[in-house]
Amino acid sequence: MLLMAAEGRLPRLDAAIFADTGWEPRAVYDHLDRIEREIAKPAGIPILRVSAGNIRSDALDPAKRFASMPLFIRNPSGSEGMARRQCTSEYKIRPIKKKVRELLGHPHPRRVPGGVFVEQCIGISVDEFHRAKDADVAYMKNRFPLIEDGLSRADCLRLLRSRGFGATPRSACLGCPYHSNAQWRARRDGAPGEGRDVVACDAAIRSGNARATADGAPLLGQAYLHRSRRPLDEAPIDRVTAREWADRQGELAECLTEDESEPQGAGGCSPWSCRSDTVRQDDVDLAV
Repeated sequence: MLLMAAEGRLPRLDAAIFADTGWEPRAVYDHLDRIEREIAKPAGIPILRVSAGNIRSDALDPAKRFASMPLFIRNPSGSEGMARRQCTSEYKIRPIKKKVRELLGHPHPRRVPGGVFVEQCIGISVDEFHRAKDADVAYMKNRFPLIEDGLSRADCLRLLRSRGFGATPRSACLGCPYHSNAQWRARRDGAPGEGRDVVACDAAIRSGNARATADGAPLLGQAYLHRSRRPLDEAPIDRVTAREWADRQGELAECLTEDESEPQGAGGCSPWSCRSDTVRQDDVDLAV
């Protein structure tokens, strides 16, 4: 959308907002710097970086209130569960809303007058039109330019490649429990330092929320980043899952037709379209 706005395919944006959880891959921050330098600044579009803190540090700090990540839990009885997911709301949506109110000139707790709002462009393509929803506050009106233009994910990838941005990384926390096996392997094999970081974090969150533990309400079971509920350095991340196998077939078909070589299923984490509803089948092991 930033490219489209810079090239006049969308009305000029007043600003672009990036919600930083403080725990993104280095490639995401490098990419953000590049698009700011090469696209946003020449087009006169400021990129505003907002943050509610470092999600990794906050999770391990007993002095910090922490919005829980959807950790996989193994209970003492052997039953399994998941922690509540509050991270997207607390570390992405809330700081974006705070910045929007500031831009409107009505920061919290000041009331935003009726009829005063921003038009917020959200990058959901036609492949996931079901994720396009109205905002839950009156001062934000959601618009979905990719859907309006009938653009698919493949169309977006073609546009990015044609402008020299074919290696655009996906934005998501390094240790997001919703990662697929392929994403965990990418950290381990492609960015060893980040791989060691998530392994260390996984070991440190075994007892859950550090603040709750300090307050005398520790997690009764054990928490894990990987859905196998095993330590990340022992988890079966080398297994090809049913979702990954399907993605590979799609990749092959696209290479034979339109040369769309980017796999389809390993998504990032958008503030407005967290893929939490697709996690259940993402890592079903494929028996081959």
